[in-house]
Amino acid sequence: MSTSVGTVGETTQPCPQCGAEIRVDGRFTTWCAGCDWNVDPEQPGEEPGRLERRRRRLARRHGERLAAEVAAGETLRPRRDFAGLAAYLIALAVHGVTAALAVGAVWFLVTGWGGAGMFLGAVLGLLAWTLRLRFSELPDDQPLLTRTDAPALFALIDEVAVVAGTRGVDTVAAGSELNASVTTYGIRGRRLLTIGVPLWEILTPQERIALLGHELGHYSNGDTRHGLIIGNALRSLTTWRYYVDPTPNPTLVEAFVNLVFLLPRALLQGLLMLLDRLTLRATQRAEYLADSMAARAGSTDAAAAVMNRFLVLDSAETMLRREANAQQVSRRGTADREPWLGLWERLSAHMASVPESEYERQRRAAALRGHSVDTTHPPTHLRRQCLLTVPPLPATVTTDDGTESRIAAELTAPARTVAQRVVKHALGH
Repeated sequence: MSTSVGTVGETTQPCPQCGAEIRVDGRFTTWCAGCDWNVDPEQPGEEPGRLERRRRRLARRHGERLAAEVAAGETLRPRRDFAGLAAYLIALAVHGVTAALAVGAVWFLVTGWGGAGMFLGAVLGLLAWTLRLRFSELPDDQPLLTRTDAPALFALIDEVAVVAGTRGVDTVAAGSELNASVTTYGIRGRRLLTIGVPLWEILTPQERIALLGHELGHYSNGDTRHGLIIGNALRSLTTWRYYVDPTPNPTLVEAFVNLVFLLPRALLQGLLMLLDRLTLRATQRAEYLADSMAARAGSTDAAAAVMNRFLVLDSAETMLRREANAQQVSRRGTADREPWLGLWERLSAHMASVPESEYERQRRAAALRGHSVDTTHPPTHLRRQCLLTVPPLPATVTTDDGTESRIAAELTAPARTVAQRVVKHALGH
């Protein structure tokens, strides 16, 4: 039988496996810290697709090896190796095929003008166009900030960038995701930092600095997978594979086409897996290096705290979806006309109420299942382990109350816009 305890909403009960007393909070999974009973009740399903499953296995394997290197006292540094060179050569070959298609399209259009060659030229031209190098553009569905709009925020970013050994960014986008990212846009390779407002709002000022250190660290640590050459090659190969994917439940003719494409399909799948393998270790290394930049900028404690936050983001997502669903339901009644007001304060209060036992459960569950942000990231528990293996670093960058107030004021309007979008359309839309 459960009995009340001091914390509101909590009760205690005996563990059904070992009998130890465990605390029960109805908002979170009940588990036992003594014997790990029910520590991971939601066993994740297998990633769809052979490539995704392979990525997950390789990510864990490389993550474990790099973590072992750090534990042995080796300092990770960006480096160019044979795998990186081979990946660039393969990527250039992929783009060479695209260029050949474009040249062929022009040749057939010119020499076959008025005849059947024009049709073939048009087909080759359309194919080359879908496989072309693409430059990212600024998002048109997110609030954008420039140095003029947010001088205090950009000053902080510049200060963190110096620690990361790079330069700052040209534009900041305020997103609605529980995440942050960096990329380049345009032919000139301008830099874009996307800050998910829901994530930013649940972090402390020092954790925000660590987050900036991690993201800006990607500009200086040799992360090639998302670069122009290799990133576009991966996209091109994926597009090629889409074109030759077998037709499900085929007719007789479609079955023949599936058979004809069997060899090209196997070749493309092999190239994708090879390019994946050649770049994955460098990408893993880049994540560990970015984590070290987070620790240098914001402190080891702050960097580790950010990782802890990522383990419980499901709780933040659930809370925000609940707010959005409540707004959808209440539209028929006398709903608050501005339900997004105070959303970030409510989210911060919710995340502050997450007990330490839930963080510990998520850490143990992450170690069991190899949790990572995505299939290219090292397992989160290994990243945290690497941070805590080396001597702790103090913060290089700090802020005072005045700076934090100015940054908060600069983000007020974008944060309100994102809150409106989250409440109206749900998280991430």
